[in-house]
Amino acid sequence: MQTMIKYNLKKTAVQKALDTLSDNGQISFKEYGKQKIYLARQDKFKIPNKEELDQMKEDIRNLQDALGIQKKAITEVEAEIKALQSNLTLEEIRTKEAELLSEVDEMGSKLSKLLSGVVLVKPEDKKLIEGTYIEKINHWKRRKRMFKELWDAITENSPKDLKEFKEELGLEYDEDIGVSFQMYGELDNHSKKRKIAR
Repeated sequence: MQTMIKYNLKKTAVQKALDTLSDNGQISFKEYGKQKIYLARQDKFKIPNKEELDQMKEDIRNLQDALGIQKKAITEVEAEIKALQSNLTLEEIRTKEAELLSEVDEMGSKLSKLLSGVVLVKPEDKKLIEGTYIEKINHWKRRKRMFKELWDAITENSPKDLKEFKEELGLEYDEDIGVSFQMYGELDNHSKKRKIAR
């Protein structure tokens, strides 16, 4: 019934077609009260013998193997297409080349100025930057010292494992993230040496 509705088939037309097929002996039917059940006649179908069934199974296996090969080929082609799409187009390569050449020219210009002895940073600007840098380093040292004193006081008589306690609180030392005063103290040392030399 749902199929008839889907394809907009009329019940009368369907009934007439089934009756015609039945009259021609192409299908059979059984009556159950007012209902008719139409059946395909089994004697109209060719029943394969064992050899034919074996051949069908072999054909199915060959088709499945061929399908597997085709799927593999499709996967490889799709992967190749994806790789090609991820590469730069000729226009993008030319744009990138122009950007890099521009950067090279800019760097070359700066290098030429340095080699010619041109001062790129004014002495007063350099002094201001160094002063700010040293001030930040000193703040860093001061706060690190304050934390150490506070931490030592808190954990002096603590029964907890200090490493576990630190992880529990979510604390990280400078060393835990790979930084130290030695990495940033070189400028401070140079500045002090210049002051002494004066």
